Amino acid sequence: MIKDKLKLLTDKPGCYLMKDINNIVIYVGKAKNLKKRVKSYFNLKHIGKTALLVSNIYDFEFIVTDSELEALLLEINLIKKYEPKYNILLRDDKSYPYIEITNERIPRLIIVRPKNKKKRGKLFGPYPNVYAARKTVEILNRLYPIRKCVTMPKKVCLYYHIEECLGYCEYNINKELIEDMLDRIIKFLNGNHSIVTKKIKEEMNKASLSLNYEKAKEMKDYLEYINVTLKNQHIDFKDNIDRDIFGYYSINNYLSIKVLSIRNGNLVETNSKIYEMIDSLEEELVYYISMFYKDNIKPKEILIPSIVNSKLIEEYTNIKTVIPIKGKKKQLLDMAINNAKISLEQEIELVKGKEDSIVEALNELRNILGIDNINRIEAFDNSHLFGSYSVSGMVVFTLGKPDKKEYRKYKIESNYRDDYNIMKEVIYRRYYRVLMDNLEKPNLIIVDGGKAQISASKEVIESLNLNIPILGLIKDDKHKTNSLLYNNKIITTEKNSNLFHLLERIQDEVHNFTISYHKNIRSKGLVSSILDEIPGIGEKTKKEILTKYKDIGILKELTIEELTKNFNKNIAFNIYEYFKNNN
Repeated sequence: MIKDKLKLLTDKPGCYLMKDINNIVIYVGKAKNLKKRVKSYFNLKHIGKTALLVSNIYDFEFIVTDSELEALLLEINLIKKYEPKYNILLRDDKSYPYIEITNERIPRLIIVRPKNKKKRGKLFGPYPNVYAARKTVEILNRLYPIRKCVTMPKKVCLYYHIEECLGYCEYNINKELIEDMLDRIIKFLNGNHSIVTKKIKEEMNKASLSLNYEKAKEMKDYLEYINVTLKNQHIDFKDNIDRDIFGYYSINNYLSIKVLSIRNGNLVETNSKIYEMIDSLEEELVYYISMFYKDNIKPKEILIPSIVNSKLIEEYTNIKTVIPIKGKKKQLLDMAINNAKISLEQEIELVKGKEDSIVEALNELRNILGIDNINRIEAFDNSHLFGSYSVSGMVVFTLGKPDKKEYRKYKIESNYRDDYNIMKEVIYRRYYRVLMDNLEKPNLIIVDGGKAQISASKEVIESLNLNIPILGLIKDDKHKTNSLLYNNKIITTEKNSNLFHLLERIQDEVHNFTISYHKNIRSKGLVSSILDEIPGIGEKTKKEILTKYKDIGILKELTIEELTKNFNKNIAFNIYEYFKNNN
């Protein structure tokens, strides 16, 4: 069937959709020349992830477009629609935070991850070190008494009394005073941090002389966070335009991409990525740059290498796109390329080893179980304490990696609280929903346990007329995987093998996920009963507290200042006093 379809391919641009034996789209790509690109999957020898993809291709279809831009737009929409397993970039990318001075009547200083500049205040960043950026905002909020509350209270709160707020809710504060504070903060975030650092050093010396070494150390830490946050390289461009620079380097089908950004005249790294390619180098770069601005603010200009179609990128992103040939812009591009090269050379063995071990583990599992395809694994674990707060958790591994957005939690509803009946309930609820909502079925179910759990799972799966293999992980007395149980046969595997490490990781992941949920449920029940004893807390406030603080330990450790941030002064005081007087 595939050979016949290959004859129908055209030299025109378009998109292709690779499908597995269950007619599920597992990869979407675009090409300037459909015939050349699609045939390369079947006519050339592949390794690693591409080989795994090709081994799972049962069928494909293609869509011809009038232009490469149309193909790119279609590719992005098809990936959003089908979320294919092998299109990893949409899942793995992250955006770095910015520091924002909000455009509210009384501005605040906050950390944000904006996708665009619309309706935003003044932005500074991005900052690769998220923790250092948060600490920088924290010290600026302490040094300058600007507004802290998300919504204005009717009366001044604790921030006013500890002199970290001017009481904007009650008092009419001079606008010039507010603007002066904001001007100092803006100068600081633009690189002139002498005033702020001088102020922190004065606080540090004052604390040290008062023998308050804890506070002195805290001030010293703040100085370090500021150095990390504002660590940059000034670039002497007269136009002061915001730019992104995309550099790349490739070795043995592995691609390293480094993105540098110029913001407010300073150079910072905003993103770095190393992964195994499936498509051609040019297509991978075009897709990456196009999708980069899904989660990042667009600059005025981007610099890209000559291998990329600049016109296509410019048409899609609506950003001025330049392929620099000489001068400072070419030096910046060379810097990004050199950084990408260094990253890949340093990490390729680690990345390659990790990817290869996953592929080998999946192939070993396929051979042991006699299963053609193990793209998706769903694993279950139960947790209960003497029949109370019984729960179960499900984790999903796609192509040997955790797929966290697919994880599910189950609170047990039946009166039977033994492992056998809990497993029956959970398996039924999960796969009844899979059938009703036409969700993707796994290629393998893993249960954390032996014959009883497998028997319960099989009974339900068969009653739903499903045919999904079920593997049991048998533990030793130290709660570690000892052997496998499949089709009533015990299978042993070497404890230093890639397969053993993969199964152990799956077991640990589902166990920790389920235990964490169990603890939250138990703690929430405990918190709920405690809140009933605290004066002034009604049902509305109780619900609000339970939503925000699921763990009794967190609620117990909060200071009066932290409680006052989220609740009125009386409730905050009552909660604090209760935990202070009741252990």
